[in-house]
Amino acid sequence: MAVAATLTLSALTACGGSEDPASGGAGALEMWTFKQTHVPGLQQAANDFEKATGIKVKVQAYTPDDAFATKIQSAAKTGDLPDVMETHSDGEDLGFGASGIAAELTNVVNTEWLNRYPENVRESGYVNAAKFKESQDEGSKMHGVKQGARHSVPFTIGTFGIVYANKKMLADAGITKPPANWAEFVDALKATHAKDAKNGGLALGLKIPDTGITWLAQPLAYSMLGRSGYEALFGKDKAANWSSPNGVKVLQAYDQVTPYWMPGTQTLGIDEADQAFAQGKAAWLVGGTFTLSFLEQNGMKPDDVYAFGLPGDAAGQVPDLALGPLALTGLILSATSEQPENAKKWMEYLSRPEVAAKFSKASSDLPATELGSEVSDIVGPTLTSLLESFKGTPDTTYDPARREFFPPGYKQDKAGSILVDMTPLKKASPEETGKKLTELNDSFWAAGQ
Repeated sequence: MAVAATLTLSALTACGGSEDPASGGAGALEMWTFKQTHVPGLQQAANDFEKATGIKVKVQAYTPDDAFATKIQSAAKTGDLPDVMETHSDGEDLGFGASGIAAELTNVVNTEWLNRYPENVRESGYVNAAKFKESQDEGSKMHGVKQGARHSVPFTIGTFGIVYANKKMLADAGITKPPANWAEFVDALKATHAKDAKNGGLALGLKIPDTGITWLAQPLAYSMLGRSGYEALFGKDKAANWSSPNGVKVLQAYDQVTPYWMPGTQTLGIDEADQAFAQGKAAWLVGGTFTLSFLEQNGMKPDDVYAFGLPGDAAGQVPDLALGPLALTGLILSATSEQPENAKKWMEYLSRPEVAAKFSKASSDLPATELGSEVSDIVGPTLTSLLESFKGTPDTTYDPARREFFPPGYKQDKAGSILVDMTPLKKASPEETGKKLTELNDSFWAAGQ
């Protein structure tokens, strides 16, 4: 990416499609993605697109992420970029725009197209005032983008705080449906752990310590305290921050899962925790909407699991907790495509609800396009349950993208490490943990001043 960001448009030569005599001399469109799990869904869409338009699309995956970045760097130098690429949203896509790799799409993406996406992700790929300001920071890979430009359109969305449960292991413990609230969740953990102490616990990739606080503790805090109470945990008021009675109450509730962690979960990365769950080494897993496709890669079927948003606290301010979706990947049009009009048609085609629904089912991932109320008949109950985790009002939705109330320079990983010492490591009590979190926040506030 660093190399690609230094390239200018003038350094790129024409490419974007291989010659195909069967299509009247016009080359097939080429599309690259970094997600192997998206290839079946994209290829199915490509087949339908060719039937409808006569335009062929060749889909190729390059994984993992660093191999994808290297491939783009090399292709940008030699002029062999594809017509369309799936990239990470609101960073990588805008970096490609800054370097001249991604075409400008402002005049291409009209209101009808944008209205297919949830309102809170429609600006993904667009250089608003905040993104432009960020691009001015020293070392920013987005340096050079123009405010008001659009360099991608949303393709997939997702969120954190999704609980996965092994249906068979739950049934063996007498549980036949997902828990409806936090207390039921803790009771269910207790039941599966009692049935199988070795494999009946909860997995989470706590080697990346901010997962515990952002995927589990913070959504729980939002449910218990409501929006204003949750935000106050990160403030300067000692009557409302982590060391306050409210803060300690949240930490005590989170500490209820301590006896039920999968052994060694604090040593596992995110993928390793997911794999452990898929291998039957844990009955429960906390991840994101995007985790489902990875589990399927590792041998589990969507019907093997319950998948649902973190259950709220029945006695809390937000008992019916919703999770805010984030734009995860977007589509960019190569600035050197020899078939930009055909490429735009392909990108627009992928945003259509009926196309997006088929892609979702084939990939076990969530498209950015809103699918409507009849979606369960197409994508099945597990993916429908993930989509339902988004359903809420602004006041009932925990949105992990909202950070304006955090102290300046706040680091989630440092807070997460403090939380890991409490659970699962049992090195600190909830009261001691609340004090340490407050001291950490105070240090960021002081540095910011």
